[in-house]
Amino acid sequence: MDWLTSPELWIAFGTLLLLEVVLGIDNIVFISILAGRLPEHQQQRARVVGLSLALITRLLLLASLSWVIGLTAPLFSMFGQEISGRDLILLLGGAFLLGKATYEIHEQLEGAEHASERKSASFAGVIAQILVLDIVFSLDSVITAVGMVEELGIMIAAVVVAMVIMLVSAKPISEFVNRHPTVKMLALSFLLLIGGSLIAEGFDQHIPKGYVYGPIAFSVFVEFLNLRAKAKRAKQPVKLHPTYVKNE
Repeated sequence: MDWLTSPELWIAFGTLLLLEVVLGIDNIVFISILAGRLPEHQQQRARVVGLSLALITRLLLLASLSWVIGLTAPLFSMFGQEISGRDLILLLGGAFLLGKATYEIHEQLEGAEHASERKSASFAGVIAQILVLDIVFSLDSVITAVGMVEELGIMIAAVVVAMVIMLVSAKPISEFVNRHPTVKMLALSFLLLIGGSLIAEGFDQHIPKGYVYGPIAFSVFVEFLNLRAKAKRAKQPVKLHPTYVKNE
């Protein structure tokens, strides 16, 4: 029980929890967009199942730390670059994220051309896509946790608390993203940015997280100002502009 009175462990827990929540936002956005393709009565179930799978994946990876650490051992070389198991997963996951985000942007902007041919997504298909990205985001999250904290209990606690926060916030975030088309386009653009950074990480080209999340935070702030200004304009009464003005 010494950890209850250890400031260092509490600071480590708080820092790791914050990082897990930040990394988890990417997961929520992706799940929100995919779940939005399902009928409305299945969307909440897809979000819960997707985040539950993410939690299970992260806990399994934490329970097999030696295997996770072993993923950094080189498997083969490509273009003069040694590729490990972690690199391979990040490359494939980044490519999948780039392709999926590009497809979703096309569907949102050009999909009206094929409206008559459009079919509703299947629940199993959406969950399968969510699971693929859960593995990628979970691997990156767990390796980050291993590098920050040595106590397995702290890692598990931070992951579980972060997932509870994500489960609670998933529905309002999903509804907000789906309600505002500009936010949805921004979210898909962020997924393109994250996919590119995953591919760079796969080739051992480390991009500081600040360079990725800094532009995202700035874009979100600007869009927040735009939405607030739009809401204010909507509340203003309509002003009439007659052609003829009465003489005083």
